[in-house]
Amino acid sequence: MNTQILNKKLELIQWLSTLEDNTIIEKLLKFRQEEIKDWWESISEEEKQSIEKGISEADKNDLKPHSEARKLYEKWL
Repeated sequence: MNTQILNKKLELIQWLSTLEDNTIIEKLLKFRQEEIKDWWESISEEEKQSIEKGISEADKNDLKPHSEARKLYEKWL
């Protein structure tokens, strides 16, 4: 890891460990929550539909054996 980034992280950790202002702590927690990205929101509608179809098929126990999947995707494996 970049030494400069590591030093900045350590500086922030030290500062945070001494912080007693609850307002700042709450702001930091809110900021962190906003920065967390849900991968579901970053994929296309087509990908979402494909995943949902797969889950639906699995729920119905409408599954294909691994050997069939390997044949279908053999050229990419």
